[in-house]
Amino acid sequence: MRQDNRLPRVLHALLHLSGMKDPATSDQLAEMLNTNAAVVRRTMAGLRDQGILTSIKGHGGGWQLARPLDQITLAEIYHALGAPTLFALGCGDEESECLMEKAANTATSHALEMASKTFMTVLSSVTMADLADDFEKRLGELGLSQDDLTHELAATR
Repeated sequence: MRQDNRLPRVLHALLHLSGMKDPATSDQLAEMLNTNAAVVRRTMAGLRDQGILTSIKGHGGGWQLARPLDQITLAEIYHALGAPTLFALGCGDEESECLMEKAANTATSHALEMASKTFMTVLSSVTMADLADDFEKRLGELGLSQDDLTHELAATR
């Protein structure tokens, strides 16, 4: 089964957006995420519809955060992405008359439900500001600042 990696990739893009003064175009984000602009537009539209991003059309336009990072939870972003399926596991025949299969399905369903609740509890307790703080901590551990990265990025273009 193919993995859905949209959540961490969108979190990555939102962290970049938080550090930008001007709106980022779909092309800029696509280059950053090593994908194409159409994928970015489709993905970001869902976040815009949920009030996480705004989009500005025309020259100088692009994507911007609609709210401060501390007001955006990872759970909101996950839902804006359509709440992708967490596990490849599923239950057997739901209509089966076999009592053994029913027992197996019940145990599997319960475990999946508990795992899903735990996942959502954690996502609900983490904001984008928490990720930004983690990033800043990692920068500090390397002896770098945000300005160092900005200069490095400008030099590569």
